[in-house]
Amino acid sequence: MTRLNALGGALLVAALFSFPLHAAEQTLRIGYQKSSTLLTLIKQRGELDKSLASQGVKVSWHEFSSGLPLLEALNLNNVDLSADVADTVPVFAQAAGANLTYYARETPSPDAQAILVPADSSIKTLQDLKGKKIAVTKAAGSHYLLIAALNKAGLKFSDVSPAWLTPADGRAAMENGSVAAWVTWEPYVTSAKAEQHVRVLTSGRGLASYQRYYLASTEYAKAHPAVLNAVYNALETQAEWLKAHPAEAAKLLSPLWGKLPISTVVQANAQRSYHIEPVKSADLAEQQKIADAFYQAKLLPKPIDTQAVNTWQPASP
Repeated sequence: MTRLNALGGALLVAALFSFPLHAAEQTLRIGYQKSSTLLTLIKQRGELDKSLASQGVKVSWHEFSSGLPLLEALNLNNVDLSADVADTVPVFAQAAGANLTYYARETPSPDAQAILVPADSSIKTLQDLKGKKIAVTKAAGSHYLLIAALNKAGLKFSDVSPAWLTPADGRAAMENGSVAAWVTWEPYVTSAKAEQHVRVLTSGRGLASYQRYYLASTEYAKAHPAVLNAVYNALETQAEWLKAHPAEAAKLLSPLWGKLPISTVVQANAQRSYHIEPVKSADLAEQQKIADAFYQAKLLPKPIDTQAVNTWQPASP
């Protein structure tokens, strides 16, 4: 009896310790930002949660202030996959040695970024930016747009004075006149045009494609391809729904985006492709340009090969 009791106790202890691990395997932790349009809508509508619940998988949602902390959490195994981040963000994660897997991308949306100036500004060309103080978010897609725009104008980054500001602070700086220009993305571009009557000096067209990427921890991608497939399919479905129902989508997003007017959200979303595709190595050519530009600007500790990454492909329908 003693031996049996000991065996029973050992089995009970093993069961108790294995249960949390089993539960963790059945929880999908998704990291997102307020700008993560498609997964924000998916979260609001609850369809992915219901779909995965039927497969015994619970979804937990974790909001982050920006893309870099989100991918850091992904690399540290604090979340399993991320919503979309700007094309610059994975470059920094890769340079830091993160072992992440690209599982989807939104195709280019060059008009979803812009360099803005006040309507009455004397700045008419990119060359006129020389010597000016410019609000920009460091390491964001807008940072690369500014680098590309200055290069096109034959200027160096040292020819301008960057004010490293979040979009909210950049908007305020533009409004109070403490910067001459502001580089930002949607929905801030459309909102500033409507409310501050700014002028678009240039969009990203011909300068920066502005692709947004979805990433997963490599370990999770390998272990749970069926779950990742469900997320990918949900993104495709949600993108189609948004394009077919722009006003309805805007009503859901407006309260989450600082109560922006419905019309502003609709116009902002019209600048994004929201077209979901799997990621192939050949798609990462501009990632290399971004990585090289940031390395030359001494923002990356070393040069990187942006094609030396993991990519995941959805199952054939």
